[in-house]
Amino acid sequence: RFRVIHGFMPIPIEGLVNAADQAAWPKDVVIGAGYVPGVPRLGIPSLRETDASLGVTNPFGLRKGDTATALPAGIALGATFNPELARAGGKLVGAEARVRGFNVLLGGGMNLMRDPRNGRNFEYVSEDPLLSGIMGGEEARGAQEAGVVSTVKHFSLNSNETNRHTWNAVIDDAAHRESDLLAFQMAIERGRPGAIMCGYNLVNAKKACGNDHLLTQVLKDDWGYKGWVMSDWGAVDSADYAMAGLDQQSGEQLDKEIWFDGPLKAKLADGSLTRARLSDMVRRILRSMKAAGITEKSAATKVDMAAHAADALEVARQGIVLLKNDGVLPLVTTAQTIAVIGEKAQIGVLSGGGSSQGLPPKGWAASNPVGGPGSMGGWRVERWFAGSPVDALRVAAPNAKVEFDPGLYPQTAAAMAARADVAIVFVSKYELEGYDSPDLALPHGQDEIVSAVAKANPNTIVVMETGNPITMPWRDQVKAIVAAWYPGQAGGQAIAEILTGKVNPSGHLPITFPASTDQLPRTAIPSLGTPDRTPVTVEMNEGADVGYRWFAKRNLKPLYPFGHGLSYTSFAYSPLVVTPGDRSVSARFTIKNTGTRAGA
Repeated sequence: RFRVIHGFMPIPIEGLVNAADQAAWPKDVVIGAGYVPGVPRLGIPSLRETDASLGVTNPFGLRKGDTATALPAGIALGATFNPELARAGGKLVGAEARVRGFNVLLGGGMNLMRDPRNGRNFEYVSEDPLLSGIMGGEEARGAQEAGVVSTVKHFSLNSNETNRHTWNAVIDDAAHRESDLLAFQMAIERGRPGAIMCGYNLVNAKKACGNDHLLTQVLKDDWGYKGWVMSDWGAVDSADYAMAGLDQQSGEQLDKEIWFDGPLKAKLADGSLTRARLSDMVRRILRSMKAAGITEKSAATKVDMAAHAADALEVARQGIVLLKNDGVLPLVTTAQTIAVIGEKAQIGVLSGGGSSQGLPPKGWAASNPVGGPGSMGGWRVERWFAGSPVDALRVAAPNAKVEFDPGLYPQTAAAMAARADVAIVFVSKYELEGYDSPDLALPHGQDEIVSAVAKANPNTIVVMETGNPITMPWRDQVKAIVAAWYPGQAGGQAIAEILTGKVNPSGHLPITFPASTDQLPRTAIPSLGTPDRTPVTVEMNEGADVGYRWFAKRNLKPLYPFGHGLSYTSFAYSPLVVTPGDRSVSARFTIKNTGTRAGA
């Protein structure tokens, strides 16, 4: 029984795995996030787990030559408002996991975006529980249709990366159930994920992975959840977590002890852990393995990578949001010269960092080690996916002359812009797991570059590659603003197609863009800048009023509201009819495309 309730992280690098342990690995270990031994005598396969929020990952490129489809960021998926795309994305990742021998996806990041400075927001879906619950549930549903166990994570209130192991989120139970927990509840009902991953943080002074109220009372008793709860990697501090509702210890070498082996056996011997609870832990794991079919299915042999690439492109297309357009987009055929300005726009598109980092078929066009304090410092490497927006624009606008400037200096950027018909400035902000941004500003003097270009060229367009909202001191100086997020392996093509009008923009903001941090529930991130694991208690005073609800309740005017998104065509809506029922309300209306272009 104890074999299936704890496992290790099979990543052979110094500090995680020593040579002796690696030599003793079972033959079916696949380098990845996790491995839990099976019981061959009983026909119970091992659990081979991969990070998979945005595609099957290959940590540090250790599986030589192994690439996988890299989807756009979760925030881009949220911006599509399209459950069918979420389901297709989950199915895509599940299929690519199976062909590599994995059978558990550690994906499904769906914490609500309570703070637009959170370094991990790019992995998540939105600030809204309905949108997050629907999209997160469809991702899980699609993955399990592909024959793997899916997770949703991080349960719950993992709203910031600052001191995430010691961040104590204090919230009223009703407000919690009407916000983050509501999103998880809907995702579980819709997608029936086989496992839930609990978070690093504390909730009301108790660690999320050892929180009886969350794991037992809410998840298992109130909601009747049948699957198992796995810990996040390095999130277990005691064998007592089993009695609180945790079913499996993950990445055990990252904890101080393998709590769910010897220490838990001692708890069983002295009666602290009942045999009924131990059986429940094992039964939940085996139930989900059986429900997903991984006890019967072998590894898949092939996948359609061309079809998956098309799916990644479609998510990028539908997730791009047109924030502003004063008539300059789509680019007209009379634009003879186009100046493209911005870091790495000539080679690729930026991606978010951390455990969700993908390695796409065309590889990384550039890598820039950033480093930093804390356990995630080694993961802090800026990476650009190959697929140049500059090259894509040359294809999409074959009759125009496209020139490039890296945007190092305002003077040279402005000089190029001045001799072009249109100037497109690519701005970017790197976000990743383990680190929050101190504010919403662009780094590296990019605001100055945009202002200089806008002064030199009245037809300036800004394309943002970010994982969060940003402030825009130059907003009134430019003609158009496009939020491309981290658009995945096909991002360059999708951006070019939107700019040139081959594809009509249909994305809408899944998160509110504040005018400044002064509008946020917490104007500064509590404990930012302190040493890693500094204890901090955070009163979640906004309660269930997350994002647009906070702005509406306080009559605050954001830079751009939740749901904002422009189009090259126009739509009319009529009439709105609301019909009450016994337990629900139905709203109906007719929508018509009244413009001259096809659009969604």
